[in-house]
Amino acid sequence: MLFTALAMLIVMLAISVPIAAAMGVLGLALNQFYSSMPLYLAMGEILWNSSAEYILIAIPLFVMLGEILLRSGIAERVYASIAQWLSWLPGGLMHANIGTCAMFAATSGSSVATAATVGVVALPQIRRRKYDERLFLGTVAAGGTLGILIPPSINFILYGLLTNSSVPRLYLAGMLPGALLAGLFMVYVLFSCLANPAKGGTPIETSWRSRLYTLKDLIAPLFIFLVVVGSIYAGWATPTEAASLGVLAALVLAALQRTLSFAMMRSVLEGTMRTTAMIMLIILAAQFLNFVLASIGFTDGLGTAIEGLGLGKYGTLLLIIGFYLVLGCFMETISMMILTTPFIFPIVTNLGWDPIWWGVVLTVLIEAALITPPVGLNLYVVQGMRERGPIADVVWGALPFVGAMMLLIALLMAWPDMALGLPKLVMG
Repeated sequence: MLFTALAMLIVMLAISVPIAAAMGVLGLALNQFYSSMPLYLAMGEILWNSSAEYILIAIPLFVMLGEILLRSGIAERVYASIAQWLSWLPGGLMHANIGTCAMFAATSGSSVATAATVGVVALPQIRRRKYDERLFLGTVAAGGTLGILIPPSINFILYGLLTNSSVPRLYLAGMLPGALLAGLFMVYVLFSCLANPAKGGTPIETSWRSRLYTLKDLIAPLFIFLVVVGSIYAGWATPTEAASLGVLAALVLAALQRTLSFAMMRSVLEGTMRTTAMIMLIILAAQFLNFVLASIGFTDGLGTAIEGLGLGKYGTLLLIIGFYLVLGCFMETISMMILTTPFIFPIVTNLGWDPIWWGVVLTVLIEAALITPPVGLNLYVVQGMRERGPIADVVWGALPFVGAMMLLIALLMAWPDMALGLPKLVMG
């Protein structure tokens, strides 16, 4: 059954069937072949219950927040400011790419939005300052993945919904690993450019006066971060309410900077509706497929088979990590999380791993899926903005950063309190 389901899914993805449609068709096919009951009759109730969760309202709000920051010009000014402070390092603006992605991730819950926002302002610098193109592209694609690890994060919201875990705890758990991963990315760039200085391009000219002047441009993302995350931990707002406060704060900032207009808001709303529709359709299709898989015994059977291998706590976890790395090459990330969590989560927690800790590790694995071919979304986002050359340049530039992600997972396994320490300290 497992191989049949995977084969059907891979074939549909290979012929460019949209992921939501592929999962829906797979659910109907498995119902036809492996169930004696017409499970599709329950589809209406499943879709309604899946879409009626209050916390899901946060998804379009965080998407809208990212759209406002992009179209109001705030992201461009943040990039220019961080470039002033980090471009002296070997690797120049590539450090600014990662630093801006990390800062933008703290205001937007989407990796794709983060990569797109930073890519718009960063990619023109490749030829202008003679950077190594593959490495530069890799920093944008990989840096964009920080959008789902550094809070606020859409993926943490979905994981919390699927596993009944605390979203505020997940946000706290992602902070230190997210900062460390950004640091590991920068260390890789640093050593690459020290080994081959030609990759580092031409540094920008700046001064301390210029650096200090641009600090004001960092106030906007810091203000939004404090509004969104601060309101949650102050007990003033739920994650959904905090997302709405973030949108309001972004609109106020856009108005103060005189970039708020009818044309801008029309673009913001169009982008928000397009992205939200895609995400929600994936969520609904994955929930129906999960219902079918559970009804035909697939979920329990797979869990029993994995536990029956007798690999132990660490061996089983390594097997699951390998499974996600392979699956991430073929499946869109949100659908991968929603589809696999119902049967992988019980296995991981039965082994004794903390649910919040696993949420962070799973998010890092999803980050890896965003930059691994052939379905890595961030690869296509960066290539689409580049509009020239083969996508292989983006792929080869981004793949080394997967190694940094695996190093982070190893550190999380060796030191779980890297993720769990802050939630324990703040929330007990």
